[in-house]
Amino acid sequence: MDFTLRDRVALVTGGSRGIGAAIVRSLVEEGCRVAFTHIGDAEEAAALVAEGGGVEAWESDVSDPAAVEAMFAAVEASLGRVELLVCNAGITRDGVIWKMDDEAWSSVLDVNLSGVFYCNRALAKQVRSRSRAGADCSGVRIVNIASINGLRGKFGQSNYAASKGGIIALTKSVARELGRFGVCVNAVAPGMVETAMAAQLPGAILQAAREETVLGRLADPGDLADLVAFLCSTRSRHITGQCIQVDGGQRL
Repeated sequence: MDFTLRDRVALVTGGSRGIGAAIVRSLVEEGCRVAFTHIGDAEEAAALVAEGGGVEAWESDVSDPAAVEAMFAAVEASLGRVELLVCNAGITRDGVIWKMDDEAWSSVLDVNLSGVFYCNRALAKQVRSRSRAGADCSGVRIVNIASINGLRGKFGQSNYAASKGGIIALTKSVARELGRFGVCVNAVAPGMVETAMAAQLPGAILQAAREETVLGRLADPGDLADLVAFLCSTRSRHITGQCIQVDGGQRL
């Protein structure tokens, strides 16, 4: 489907592999000019850039507010003002709460939640400035990648679940604040997704996740990417402040 995204400027955080790379590819297919961030994934990033479509890769730490501001400025100088923001960067440091140390807690919250806040804030500042100058910002979109574990909690993932639950609340708040500018802000909450990271989990955990779903399968990264492309388009112009589950019924 043509989502009328041609020549729109998109920024995807954590876009070098897995769900992020699928989102990058989907937006490129829709004609977007795409920049994506990564940390330490030089080979994966180079391979994605080599696929073509004018994609640009930036090594940037979303947990550093100064780095986020510099990234937005650099992308604007190279591709133009960011109109579509997809916050996908995230990490895990799993463990039951009585064994979880301060670093495991703070590092996950810093990347997964604070990183989304910094990126949303950077674009919100630009929207307000553009609007004051008379620009139409109704085509600006923000999509934050959460998780069904932010809705239900998860044994051994108190830090991750807290960060993803925070993303959902943040998304609803930013949607309220930017609605007057015509900006739509939504979250997508996947269940278990078949990625290289998931493949490292014990088979029993993957099978249990499959059995939780009503469709009997795990998500493919493309299942998420297609929805994100739609939410970035003007076809989603009356959808905002929502958390849309893509989990095959895993959390019914």
